[in-house]
Amino acid sequence: MQNSKVGDQPRLMDVDAKNNVEEGFGCCGVVLIGLSYIIFVFTLPFSLFVSIKIVREFERAVILRLGRISPGGAKGPGLFFILPCIDQIVTIDLRTITFDVPPQEILTKDSVTITVDAVCYFRIFNPTISVTNVENAQFSTRLLAAATLRNILGTRTLQEILQDKEMISQQMQEMLDNATDSWGIKVERVEVKDVRLPVQMQRAMATEAESSREARAKVIAAEGEQKASIALKQAADTINQSPVALQLRYLQTLTNISAEKNSTIIFPIPIEMLNAFKK
Repeated sequence: MQNSKVGDQPRLMDVDAKNNVEEGFGCCGVVLIGLSYIIFVFTLPFSLFVSIKIVREFERAVILRLGRISPGGAKGPGLFFILPCIDQIVTIDLRTITFDVPPQEILTKDSVTITVDAVCYFRIFNPTISVTNVENAQFSTRLLAAATLRNILGTRTLQEILQDKEMISQQMQEMLDNATDSWGIKVERVEVKDVRLPVQMQRAMATEAESSREARAKVIAAEGEQKASIALKQAADTINQSPVALQLRYLQTLTNISAEKNSTIIFPIPIEMLNAFKK
């Protein structure tokens, strides 16, 4: 229900603006408009430089005549005419605007002070109410983004912030979009860029990570030794069951030793080995 109310506000503002225009400018307004036309005619062709305005494709012009929005709302793109002295023109850029949310020092739910910054993407979808409802739409959106970032992160722990950055960005985008709808602004995207921790906290986390890696390495080494001992036991059992295999292993070891260094090695030959070959 809250979203529907917020979404209806731009339409209500447009209706109010139209009604104000239909009420007319009164006698004084009509006189001023007539005088403006007379001045325009008598100052030709110089008045053309003031009265002819061009609005580019990505812009819209909100014209205030005697302080009231002109019929039809925002103008453009293209060429249009204004009356000197009584018409005021405000040009609005409809392109997506990007700004960085200044780094915010935030106290998390678990009492850790962090510094967080973000980037916000928004555009103006209704130039008329962005002029009439808020003094400076872009500046107001910047302040609101900083406040929203502090409010959201202040309710989360450090671990949640580090793990759920994407979810936090989406939540922040939805909150900003709802809040700025009455300003004629559409917040398209918000990204939490960097989460900086205090130096002491960084050292503590680095020490914890190093201890975790060392513990994991010890577990892996112990598992390797266990597997190696099982393999050695199986090999020893196999060799014990066959005396010939033991002698062949002995000869293989001697061959490996002699291959490493070019030297003469004198070693005794067990009688059991010779008896085995005789068989």
